[in-house]
Parts: sequence; C-alpha cells; structure tokens
Amino acid sequence: MDRPLRRAVLRDQIKDRIVERIVDGTYGPGERIVESQVAVEFGVSQAPVREALRDLEAMRFVESQPHRGARVREVSAAELSQIYPVRAALEEVAGRAAAVRMSDAQLAALAEELAGMRRAAEAKDPHAQILHDVRFHEIIVEASGNQILIDVWRSLRVEARTLISVIRSDSDLRMIAELHRPILQALQARDPELAGKEMRAHIEFFGSSIVHPPQADG
Repeated sequence: MDRPLRRAVLRDQIKDRIVERIVDGTYGPGERIVESQVAVEFGVSQAPVREALRDLEAMRFVESQPHRGARVREVSAAELSQIYPVRAALEEVAGRAAAVRMSDAQLAALAEELAGMRRAAEAKDPHAQILHDVRFHEIIVEASGNQILIDVWRSLRVEARTLISVIRSDSDLRMIAELHRPILQALQARDPELAGKEMRAHIEFFGSSIVHPPQADG
C-alpha cells in the first residue's frame, strides 16, 4: 500500500515514486505512464502528475510524444557510461574537501554504511546494498560543505542510476562493497589527496564495468 502523499510536496513525491517503479521494473521500457491512472491511484489531480512527468522527461527517465503521453525510456549502456565521468569529477572534489572536514561521527556513519553493504552482499540483496552504497557516497558529498556540488550530485539521481548499472552489469556485490574500503581508509587518515584519488578511481572503475562488462569464462 502506497503511503499517503503530503500535498505540499506532491510533485516530488510522485516523481520519486515513478522513478522507484522504473528502477524495480514495475514500469518497463516503452511502457506508457497514464496521467489519469496515476492521479487516481494517488488521489490527486492530474496537474502534479503532469509536472512530475515533465521533470522526469528532463531527467531522461521518460519521453513524451504529442497525443501519446509519456513512456519509459530505454536507458542504454552508452548513456549510463556518460554519467560516470561526471560523477568521478564531482566525487574527487568531494573527497578532497571531506577529508579535512569530516567529523568522527561522519566517519563512524561511513563505517556503518560499509558494514551494511557487506551484510546486503551476503544476503544477495542488491536493493539494500545500493541504499547503503548511495548513502556512503552522500555522506562524503555532504561533508564537502559545497552546496553547489551537493545539488549537482543529487541531480544525477545517483541511487536510480547506480541500481540500473548494477542490474545491467550483474555485478559482484561483495566486490562492490569492498571497493569502498580504500575510500574509508583515506578519509580516516585525513588525507585529501588520497581521498580524492580513491573516490575518482572508484567511480571510474565502476563506470568502466558498464562500458566493458567482464566476460564469463568458457
């Protein structure tokens, strides 16, 4: 059962809900999203649904055609690969800044998110792991203290894109979890150069696995 929507943030909540459904496959590629049906389901007028779909079109999650409404876009590996160089640059800056600004509480929170990734990997739960993964990166971005960087990073919809990437690449969840350990160690050492380097390398490695996924033996 969907939770009740607060009218003050209807557009954003509807938008987030639609993104969740695109990511988990409820709305498949090419499937039409009918404004009137979504409005009835959430008990709202069509206006906030239309606004949410307009935002999602700008974010390239859906595409609209005259008299045909909105449909879910097929997200290509090439398109996903273009996101990672942008993330790598942003997170390198974030890592450098965060290394000298992070509190002990934030470092402890990072360690807990890494532990959560490991638990999710053991449980073979990619959705849970992505929540911990994205929060790990978000803590670092927030700790940078750079509001412009934070806003741009969030505009990339990192959670949704990362989950799509993991699903597409059939990634090793344990490996993904452990790839975060050098970042945490660099931040614990308060080393801005190393933290920035590790952040960039981490994102670039993950991005390259989307462009050139590992081939199975045999």
